[in-house]
Amino acid sequence: MLKKFKDLSEKEILAIAIAAEEEDGRIYGEFADALRDEYPSTADMFEEMRQEEVGHRDRLFAMFRQRFGDHIPLIRRENVKGFLTRKPVWLVRPLGVKVARKQAEMMELEATRFYARAASRTTDLSTRELLNKLADEERKHTHAAGAIEEKSHRKLFLLQVVQPGLAGLMDGSVSTLAPIFAAAFASHKSWEAFLVGLAASIGAGISMAFSEGLSDDGSLTGRGSPWLRGGVTGLMTTAGGIGHTLPFLISDFRVAMLVATIVVAVELGVISYIRHRYMDTPFLQAAFQVIVGGVLVFLTGWLIGSA
Repeated sequence: MLKKFKDLSEKEILAIAIAAEEEDGRIYGEFADALRDEYPSTADMFEEMRQEEVGHRDRLFAMFRQRFGDHIPLIRRENVKGFLTRKPVWLVRPLGVKVARKQAEMMELEATRFYARAASRTTDLSTRELLNKLADEERKHTHAAGAIEEKSHRKLFLLQVVQPGLAGLMDGSVSTLAPIFAAAFASHKSWEAFLVGLAASIGAGISMAFSEGLSDDGSLTGRGSPWLRGGVTGLMTTAGGIGHTLPFLISDFRVAMLVATIVVAVELGVISYIRHRYMDTPFLQAAFQVIVGGVLVFLTGWLIGSA
């Protein structure tokens, strides 16, 4: 039969707190172990929380021993009305980081409410002071979980999507300029320039996808799945080349050249912005670097095509 919280003695409250900190610490340890490969920052956070829970348990046990001796009554949260029933998500593999974070937030909120309520029912001054301090510390855990998780997601997004995508976009937008415009200036025919651009874009995409995917398996660098990185790089490389290839579907050569040149300028601007937005590069510096590279490759294509 479940006991009501209001009927618990101070001895039983401390016993529940000790058992709860022991269990929570082990759960955080499981979270850290499950997330270490894909989310190392989040895993480190859970490991720190595990260690703090161990410290909470030791402080509670010291208080219990001081007041009631060494024998701790066998009573746990599930023996008291009002506690939430927890799903054993820590046993699931692979463990979703969002699932772990939500579970941790729920655990910390429940612990905070428990300590606040327990402190209000405790008459011993030292015990009440300890319970209030633990409530404050558990409250800080809730905020830390959200902040570090956001940082971890941003870092993983940068490593797995932005960096390989930016590398592919730069390669596709810049490296394909020379063959496309060389063919255009040599033939003065839109269709031939389109075929060269299509072949160059797709070929570069395939090459970059394999190059990125085979560069490392992500186990040491934390860059995640090579399939994901390779796919992102290949698609963005092809997209970068296709962008200024499509204008050559226009039959009028001069109009096609004008539109393709405008598209190239837009592409270089987008690349500059992405470098500024995600790679913390000053916009003018990023623009200068990208534009200089693009102009040099464009001139190469023009010189070869006009020879």
